[in-house]
Amino acid sequence: MYMTIIFLFLSSILISLLLLLRKHLSHFSYPNLPPGKTGFPLIGESFSFLSAGRQGHPEKFITDRVCRFSSSSSSCVFKTHLFGSPTAVVTGASGNKFLFTNENKLVVSWWPDSVNKIFPSSMQTSSKEEAKKLRMLLSQFMKPEALRRYVGVMDEIAQRHFETEWTNHDQLIVFPLTKKFTFSIACRSFLSMDDPERVRKLEEQFNIVAVGIFSIPIDLPGTRFNRAIKASRLLRKEVSAIVRQRKEELKSGKALEEHDILSHMLMNIGDTKEEDLADKIIGLLIGGHDTASIVCTFVVNYLAEFPHVYQRVLQEQKDILDEKKEKEGLRWEDIEKMRYSWNVACEVMRIVPPLPGTFREAIDHFSFKGFYIPKGWKLYWSATATHMNPDYFPEPERFEPKRFEGSGPKAYTYVPFGGGPRMCPGREYARLEILIFMHNLVKRFKWEKVFPKENKIVVDPLPIPGKGLPIRIFPQS
Repeated sequence: MYMTIIFLFLSSILISLLLLLRKHLSHFSYPNLPPGKTGFPLIGESFSFLSAGRQGHPEKFITDRVCRFSSSSSSCVFKTHLFGSPTAVVTGASGNKFLFTNENKLVVSWWPDSVNKIFPSSMQTSSKEEAKKLRMLLSQFMKPEALRRYVGVMDEIAQRHFETEWTNHDQLIVFPLTKKFTFSIACRSFLSMDDPERVRKLEEQFNIVAVGIFSIPIDLPGTRFNRAIKASRLLRKEVSAIVRQRKEELKSGKALEEHDILSHMLMNIGDTKEEDLADKIIGLLIGGHDTASIVCTFVVNYLAEFPHVYQRVLQEQKDILDEKKEKEGLRWEDIEKMRYSWNVACEVMRIVPPLPGTFREAIDHFSFKGFYIPKGWKLYWSATATHMNPDYFPEPERFEPKRFEGSGPKAYTYVPFGGGPRMCPGREYARLEILIFMHNLVKRFKWEKVFPKENKIVVDPLPIPGKGLPIRIFPQS
């Protein structure tokens, strides 16, 4: 009897493995697929993909395979298997252009199941029309003429941040502080929330969610994924309460549409469940502060490494201050004068794209570079691999803000904000807060890295300095 039970148990495992292998192979049975490796069933090459990022070279997973499988630099496409899905990886300007210009025609945005389980409705809306409407609302709120009124608010938050978090410190760790800065701005801009204690409590839950979004989706106590789900429920409850309160304020005339993005959405998005709107706001808050904090962190890093770049940024900001009255804050016209500072930030985003790449899903069969891409396959495009391509950027490892002078890089070679219909609608918002951060930073401080030769970048899932970037700071004379 025991032998029979053991036989049945082993047989069921073997049959399951055979079915899994058959399903895995069926994904790659189409003719004329791109060249590449499929890896192990279910797992594919996910561990190699994640390992390259955690070792600080996310582009290496791609460039190694491009060299191995592409017959020419123009046919930079290969197949793999990532996060349980057959995937075609496209690189370079031609690949970026193809995906960006075929959004909602041949491909749509795709997120791993872990994202959708943490945020049931924020990352994937119920319809294409709803997604388009949300992006249109964001674009209206975040266009330059609408953002003018936030210059003073962001400048005030920056001054308070540096006064309370940086001043009177000899040494500090940059990354947690830039996250605190950009989160404070996001709370103020999106929710009109300015209470430091309330912002701090909300930020704690956001950080737990941010860490768990792209984790392995195992919902067991103590895992990143489990903690992220619990934190997202608390966030949804808190933000839903804010949504209900704002609805009442709008009805009674105590709030205006122009006050923040929540009011703007409530007045224009139509009848939406409070929980669904809360998920969308949470998704925007994550997107609105995580990526910008990464750019601010690496701005500090590269200004420490290149004193001549720091001096030019400092001089540009001093020239702006020289034209202002004492204690006069920044204005939109001042932001427009920060051309070199923005070139520096752009070069930071070239070397360290805050979003290394994203996924799309094929909604129809199509061909790319002569290869067949089946419906349902995922496609991955990589900003990092494109930005580090010497065909587009000579000596790509070299930090050189001059690359962005004049007309700048060629189309589709510089893509930190994506492109096409899904280009990040918050790019002007990000430019504003990054430049305000740089202005308030250099006018107050000089600094040096505690570990001058420590340049490890860990991509998990977004790029961060290996040790958080500890620095020694000195008051600006």
